[in-house]
Amino acid sequence: MENHVFFLVLLATFMHAVWNGMVKYHPDKAVAVAAIVFGHMPLAIVAIIFLPAPTIDCIPYIVASAIVHQGYQWYLLSAYQIGDLTKVYPIARGFAPLVATIISILILGLVLKSLIILSILLICFGIMILGLLEKESKKFKVIQLSLFTGFFIGLYSLVDGYGARVSLSPIVYMSWSFILSAALFPIVLIIKNHKNIFQNVFNSGKKVFWIGGTLSYIIYTIVVWAFTKAPIPMVGALRESSIFFSIFIGYFFLKEKITPTKIFSIVLILAGVIGLKLF
Repeated sequence: MENHVFFLVLLATFMHAVWNGMVKYHPDKAVAVAAIVFGHMPLAIVAIIFLPAPTIDCIPYIVASAIVHQGYQWYLLSAYQIGDLTKVYPIARGFAPLVATIISILILGLVLKSLIILSILLICFGIMILGLLEKESKKFKVIQLSLFTGFFIGLYSLVDGYGARVSLSPIVYMSWSFILSAALFPIVLIIKNHKNIFQNVFNSGKKVFWIGGTLSYIIYTIVVWAFTKAPIPMVGALRESSIFFSIFIGYFFLKEKITPTKIFSIVLILAGVIGLKLF
């Protein structure tokens, strides 16, 4: 992975930790998630107006991306209904690069060095242990829903990576995907019986909409651009190292404790990130 790609993705991981913290401490996770999804739209519309249009060949990928994102959002909301974000999020985000790596190698024919695979595994397990070692009731069900969430994250990463490559215009490709995803998301909310979501976002989610949605848009467009420059599993694993920054944000700004589990997690993630850069 080239230096400029590596460090841009690292910058995106830091910003990812910031907006994730906004979701983490919002009292209504459905409102927070909806605010992020709808908050992608302002910049997406600007990008579509001012940047070059993508190729027609990427249209199936845009549709597939929006549909797969609904699966991710469905299971994310389902997991949050019975589990805490501190358990759900690390399991889901850590599992996603594993999914992308396995599919890329076994189905898509990607060849990666063994040390790169090891680095990806270190990051994934370093993230997942934060959730797997958390004490919580309904543990098996929470883990199951979190793994499904991670599966869809890995899947949409692959769809968006290949779609962006075909599109020749990654930012506009992702902008159309975000808009279609936002258009479909109310269906998920209605089925899951989340009522008055637009009013609730307006009342209590404006900050997440404008700040979190904007950051999320910028972050993922950087990541999707990086998918066109480096192997998707490597970029995906590096992206998820945002948990590393989340731990420090929690410690310095939110007065959270640094536990032995978090220290072990930091060591594994840091080793994995260094491995991705060196190998």
